[in-house]
Amino acid sequence: MSFFDIVWIAIPILVACLCAPLVARWLVWTFEDRPHRIDKLTHLIVGKASQGAMDWKLYAWALLAFNLLGIAVLMAMQLAQGILPLNPMHFPGVPFDLAFNTAVSFVTNTNWQAYSGEATLSYLTQMVGLGTQNFVSAAVGFAAMVAIARGIRRNTTGSLGNFWIDLTRVTICVLLPLSFVWALVLVSQGVVQNFASYLEVATVEGAKQVLPMGPASSQIAIKQLGTNGGGFFGVNSTHPFENPTFFSNLFECIGIICDAHAAAGWTCHHCLERIPHESASLRAAAS
Repeated sequence: MSFFDIVWIAIPILVACLCAPLVARWLVWTFEDRPHRIDKLTHLIVGKASQGAMDWKLYAWALLAFNLLGIAVLMAMQLAQGILPLNPMHFPGVPFDLAFNTAVSFVTNTNWQAYSGEATLSYLTQMVGLGTQNFVSAAVGFAAMVAIARGIRRNTTGSLGNFWIDLTRVTICVLLPLSFVWALVLVSQGVVQNFASYLEVATVEGAKQVLPMGPASSQIAIKQLGTNGGGFFGVNSTHPFENPTFFSNLFECIGIICDAHAAAGWTCHHCLERIPHESASLRAAAS
């Protein structure tokens, strides 16, 4: 490995480390224990369940209920995709076992793919089904992280915050704006983002080749920022329509590292904040 190779490996890591403190501050603002304007939307959609603090049992039940609902909706969308719109290649419904595997995989943020997206799933399933889970499964992970940090810090109370508030805040205040910017950057580098039918072109040898199209850039952005693994195409970021240039590869590497660094930093800071208070309490008790 040459010195040049080492430099280009180090660049995304260094940039991500520089960006992580800024994103961590963003997370601190997002999860502050005070009302946000966006909370009104949560109250409107969820109702009374989004009002008031939850103990660990209520928080866990809300998280599990949300994930079970996500599995059911994503499975239904895959099974019925043959009769749903935004299916220019007329793909049939996904087999039940594959639909179940994919739904559980994406809802739990593991994103294991036993299919090739461009040969199996419609644009609607990719964009609304898998794309939505790329957002909310990452948001559920953030919410679980925040609840654990609060539990460690608030060892004298049973309140862990409200799952629905945490879920909505991190999705709308953090993941959506970051993904919007990342998607624009990827489009500028040539990542496809359209609803056109697949193109059949002639190669230089005279053979026919089918070029897949679709709304890829918007899904790639949250795939990286949410540390998801499910790409639009079967080979993910090795596909030239998903990662066409050096700079697109650089941004995708930064995206998948940055949020994880920021989340880890926020959690450590939030948990360690209680150490000085505990030390003072112990000294006071000893005296």
